[in-house]
Amino acid sequence: MKIIVIGAVAAGTSAAAKASRNDPGARITVYEKGEEISYAGCILPYYVGGIAGELSSLTPRDSAFFKRRYGVDVLTRHAVTAIDRENRRVKVRSLDTGKVFEDSYDRLIIATGAKPAGLSVAGSDAEHVFSLRNVRDAAAIKDFIDKRKPKTAVIIGSGPMGLEMLENLKGIDVCVVESAGHIVPALDADMAEFLEGSLRDRGVKILTSRRVDRISEAGVTLDGAQVLDAEMVLITAGVVPDTGLAAAAGIETGIKGAIKVDGSMRTNDEYIYACGDCAETFSAITGRPAYFPLGSTANKTGRIAGDAATGGDLRYRGSLGTGIFKVFGLTAGYTGLNERDAREQGFDAVSARISAEDKSAVFGGRPMEIKAVAQRKTGRLLGAQIIGYGGVDKRIDVFAAMITFGAKAQDLENLDLCYSPPYSTARDPVHIAGMVLSDALR
Repeated sequence: MKIIVIGAVAAGTSAAAKASRNDPGARITVYEKGEEISYAGCILPYYVGGIAGELSSLTPRDSAFFKRRYGVDVLTRHAVTAIDRENRRVKVRSLDTGKVFEDSYDRLIIATGAKPAGLSVAGSDAEHVFSLRNVRDAAAIKDFIDKRKPKTAVIIGSGPMGLEMLENLKGIDVCVVESAGHIVPALDADMAEFLEGSLRDRGVKILTSRRVDRISEAGVTLDGAQVLDAEMVLITAGVVPDTGLAAAAGIETGIKGAIKVDGSMRTNDEYIYACGDCAETFSAITGRPAYFPLGSTANKTGRIAGDAATGGDLRYRGSLGTGIFKVFGLTAGYTGLNERDAREQGFDAVSARISAEDKSAVFGGRPMEIKAVAQRKTGRLLGAQIIGYGGVDKRIDVFAAMITFGAKAQDLENLDLCYSPPYSTARDPVHIAGMVLSDALR
């Protein structure tokens, strides 16, 4: 068995490792056009902020590790430029030497990831304008800050990455600009307003429902008039799947241009699989196609692709889009459908929002906001959003597990959750959310 993997970040290396474990005799080659492999993109803001240590700490596994541990050949700075499906071959170009060669495969795994959505405005390619997707981007941002010492910055986009960067641009006067009506579009407006209010109380400048017209050395121009001072600009407007190579080869794409796959990550070509941020998944709630470019999803789908390519029977069970991020001591987490999306997808949704202490007041308990969403007729849990100072992660994971297994709102209040004053209250915020939501349903 000869397997080629295109891409060597989370999904590609997970696929290669699983394929090697399943079939130790397989010849596995991974082609990666970048210089670094197997890194976690979510840690990049904390490198910029000086928390994550040296640049080398972001990439603990190199090509030698994969060769030694799995017998996998990982070739960096090698770009696959074409896929010949009929003859099961790929064309590869070395970015160092310019040499072009072909390689054959029995199974091909596409893990080309995603790329920044970017911003189509004048000046978006200036040297003081950055996006943050890989280790090189993080290094360039940190180098710019260290050398230029900018005093002002504008972050365009207020998703998790944008707000994490807000916290890590220490000593810089930052303004966040969001085109939507509220920050963090994954949240409902009322929860986003709570978070936004907390950030404003800390002096954070936030502008919503604003359009960026152009970027210049003078700053960022909004709506053709207001100019924001910006010695540095960071565009965090989301990502789009990097599927040009697959599409050119006739691989079917679907939602947002991501590659269509079945539960085993197989594409419309029986010899080709796709995984990670370039691949479409499906909602564990609705069963409909979905696109969740998350590191956790990339690792899971990569493992399944590597398993399926070597004859395994692992199948993907769907995504909830569970996410979490920290900004200035606050943590925001979400899973499943928010109320807005639930209604847009045809659910007669009921929501409940509560505020409760995250632990005993004796141990410094602080308020936690929870919004839970359920289907009116059945009581089935559809989603949850939580904003607080402590314990957000464990509560959002409880909701994610309950939603995954089809629990109802009233099941929340009956959960036997752990309790001790340093960690919770006798009636946990999850219990309270369940009771209030059950009452709303009744």
